Amino acid sequence: MFGKAKSSIVSVLVVLVVAMMIVPLPPGVLDILIAANFSISIAILLLTMYTKEPLEFSVFPSLLLIMTLFRLAINVSSTRLILLQYNAGRIIESFGQFVVGGNEVVGLVVFLILVIIQFVVITRGSERVAEVAARFTLDAMPGKQMSIDADLNAGLITEEEARERRRAVEREADFYGAMDGASKFVKGDAIAGLIITVVNLLGGFGVGMLQHGLPAAEAWHKYALLTVGNGLVNQLPALIISTATGIIVTRSASRENLGVDVFRQMTQSPRVLGITGWALIALGLVPGLPKVAFLALGGAWLFLSRSASGAQVAREAAAREELYKKELEEQKRPEAALNLIKVDPLEIEFGLALLPIADPYQGGDLMDRIVMVRRQLASELGIVIPAVRVRDNFAGLGPNEYRINLRGVEIGTGEVYPDRLMAIEGAPADVELEGIPGKEPAFGLDVVWVVKDQREEAETRGYTVIEASAVLATHLTEMLRRNAHLLLTRQETHRLVELVKAEDASCVEEAIPDLVSIGDVQKVLQNLLREGVPIRDLVTIMETIADAARISKDTDYLTMRVRESLSRLITQTVGLDKGPFPVATLDPALEQELLQATRTSDRGSYVAVPAQRLTQIMQAVSQGMNEIASKAPRPVLLSSAACRSQMYEIASRVVPEISVVAYEELDNRANIEAVKVISVD
Repeated sequence: MFGKAKSSIVSVLVVLVVAMMIVPLPPGVLDILIAANFSISIAILLLTMYTKEPLEFSVFPSLLLIMTLFRLAINVSSTRLILLQYNAGRIIESFGQFVVGGNEVVGLVVFLILVIIQFVVITRGSERVAEVAARFTLDAMPGKQMSIDADLNAGLITEEEARERRRAVEREADFYGAMDGASKFVKGDAIAGLIITVVNLLGGFGVGMLQHGLPAAEAWHKYALLTVGNGLVNQLPALIISTATGIIVTRSASRENLGVDVFRQMTQSPRVLGITGWALIALGLVPGLPKVAFLALGGAWLFLSRSASGAQVAREAAAREELYKKELEEQKRPEAALNLIKVDPLEIEFGLALLPIADPYQGGDLMDRIVMVRRQLASELGIVIPAVRVRDNFAGLGPNEYRINLRGVEIGTGEVYPDRLMAIEGAPADVELEGIPGKEPAFGLDVVWVVKDQREEAETRGYTVIEASAVLATHLTEMLRRNAHLLLTRQETHRLVELVKAEDASCVEEAIPDLVSIGDVQKVLQNLLREGVPIRDLVTIMETIADAARISKDTDYLTMRVRESLSRLITQTVGLDKGPFPVATLDPALEQELLQATRTSDRGSYVAVPAQRLTQIMQAVSQGMNEIASKAPRPVLLSSAACRSQMYEIASRVVPEISVVAYEELDNRANIEAVKVISVD
């Protein structure tokens, strides 16, 4: 029952506050309201100090407006009592008599000082900080949203976590925007308090002289004391609320409250505390200065320095002990041995000189480039590349060497120079550049590593200039593109199938598990990736597998049918739609020979020909591809669908970059020109 009433309490209180401005209040009730004003203001100040981040007190802007209205209502009620009854309660009278010693001039000076402190210092600073914070928060929103989307796409967070982070960003923007406006209430409250005090002085002076017939001095003294007491009673809570406003808008996110943060950060450097103490002691020894104050404070700072130093040593020792215990416990656990046998899917090892490009704290951008490589291959091939582990191997590699490992096995290595630029010759130059000769890691081109000051000279001479991190990223991209089929695990295949199921469930449910298994789909996708065919169109792939699996579940047959259904994609990927494209064809007699020599086993089909004959076929393919290399952008060999996969197994051994395409895989946009027939006499 109380829970239901909580939603109405604040509404009722706001209505009562408005009523206070109209309905006269007895002095005793006013005392209670003034005490409540003090207590609520102090509670708000303490809450702002004990919150770890501003959003924990997100109701503060609305509460600030309510408290401002409450103080103004108290001011109106007290003004009415002062002018009508010359009695505004015990609290206002005590502030006029005891706090300022019954001297209205001193009271006015103290009141003006409080107004200046609040209006010029705290309110003005809080308003400016709130304005800048709101502006920066709004400007940073697009970047934060992009960062959340990037983490979501990289798989670092879930959809629910991303949604929660977006809500936090929106709440932060709303909070600082509201604080920017709410800070104007504090400024207006200070101005209103000053104006009300002036009006009370003039009004009380006039009422005392004109209505009560008091002499001018007596009327001024009586009403000025109550007016000053009223001003102080209302100005002190306003000053407390202004301080709370300044604290919450300058408070950054932290794991602890303000008191813990201030003490920990002020005492984190015992040397600073000690220097401060000795400086105060030195000032105490100067003739003419009060020795007791400076020497006492200097001793206190030195004591604090000694205590902080001992606490720091104890914390460091405790941290080392805790770390040692944690490592010891981890080593005792049975699961600790799993880390020794675990193999990372992808790994880059680098030498000592490559640390600057791998370490983000030294300005290295290799990690950012790896993220871009993963996104690029995901958009090109349709496969999510796993996270790449980057670690140093100073003992096993040269200073400028790096190594790319796939499941613990090296797939690529190279040598780059972080303090130089790689220059690739575009056309024969008259004068060669001075530098370190080398090989481009990805494609084996001859390059020259020049100093960075030679960039303009190299570009003028027609060289292509590339940074060391870009060279490594290009090599990584090429290695991942060639070995993408090895990265497609059963788990990743299952994840891709689930994505298709969310889009088109019928094609998946028709094929899996009645006709084919996840392992069969994995083998088909691996066959496509091994020859550079993207697998982004998974709906078409799954529909084709479902149709073809009713005839045969052989993965080679399923791959052939899927490639035929992807004829438009294959034609475009290879570039056969931009013609006339010079290609080589396979001699029909050689095709017939390969078909007759094809055998089937539990591991798939293979060609059973003598080693001498296989060597002759390889030599014919290599020679034929070399003959058309100057005419074609890339080596392409056409064959029938029946022997296409067998021919690729043979040809890719001598021409790794070759594309073997079946006639059935050509789209109607294909524009080819047969310039060579591969045959063996």
